[in-house]
Amino acid sequence: MTNEFKLDLNRRPRRMRRTASLRTLASETEVLPQHLIQPVFVIDGESSPEAIDSMPGISRLSIKDTVAECRELHALGISGVALFPKLDESLKSDDGREALNPNTLVLRAIRAIKAAVPELTVITDLALDPYTEHGHDGLWDAAAQDLANDATVEVLAEMAVLAAEAGVDMVAPSDMMDGRVGAIRSALDDNDFEKTAIMAYSAKFASALYGPFRDAVGSTSSAGSHNLNKRTYQLNPANRREALVETALDEEEGADVLMVKPAGLYLDIIREVREETELPLAAYQVSGEYAQIMAAAEKGWLDLESCRDESLLAIRRAGADMILTYFAKAFAQG
Repeated sequence: MTNEFKLDLNRRPRRMRRTASLRTLASETEVLPQHLIQPVFVIDGESSPEAIDSMPGISRLSIKDTVAECRELHALGISGVALFPKLDESLKSDDGREALNPNTLVLRAIRAIKAAVPELTVITDLALDPYTEHGHDGLWDAAAQDLANDATVEVLAEMAVLAAEAGVDMVAPSDMMDGRVGAIRSALDDNDFEKTAIMAYSAKFASALYGPFRDAVGSTSSAGSHNLNKRTYQLNPANRREALVETALDEEEGADVLMVKPAGLYLDIIREVREETELPLAAYQVSGEYAQIMAAAEKGWLDLESCRDESLLAIRRAGADMILTYFAKAFAQG
């Protein structure tokens, strides 16, 4: 190396990376606890938390423990929770009728949370997979050997009204049935729940990364039964334009928030949707994404906090306004 050699450069971008304070001043993207939504798995009864083996650090919680968890999450600055029930097998049926029970588990959880922590945004998933014996997201049509799209949408609209009556802030249809956002919006409005928002799982891909979630809600053994693959209603991972069609339809039908799921392998989709809409955009960092990072960190192959934070930053940088992530609580704790 010689001091005589010097490049004749007008721009030296490294100047703005020289110190931590300069890097902070020039930072374009940030992740804060208020950008995050913590998914919570709810179980019935008074039992102790049930650890989910495939999701280290995540447990199924009773309603009492869910309320305590929500208080802590709110104190940490997290904006919302997304509720997912795990039902006893005895409550599941081919037609998922427990979903319309006015006193079903998730509705009791909503009431308890809103009574205890009214400032916290509560979101509930709308789909039939936790309630059906076959584990699919809709009603089974034996004659057609397919899900009955319109009949499923009718049930989802009824589920939305029940959730609104329980006090939920936002319903999140994750089923990927055609026309469900418009039907849910109409049902809510017709029942004087104009203030209840819809977070649409607009671009939900048929990903290989959902396994730990299905384990968490108890639908692993039944998913894919009735000789029907979820790829018949979830998006083809190869398709970009199809995702834009779905998000445009959901916006047209009245969605308040659009979502891309999963997040990490679909950053290109998040960016494209961000450029196509002015609506708030959510991304779901799914159970498999969480499990991958946790497993590599447990092996000592990756640094947990660094990888966690970088993964969330990438999702925000791609254009997501909010992120559903199992890392929300740990991130907020610092």
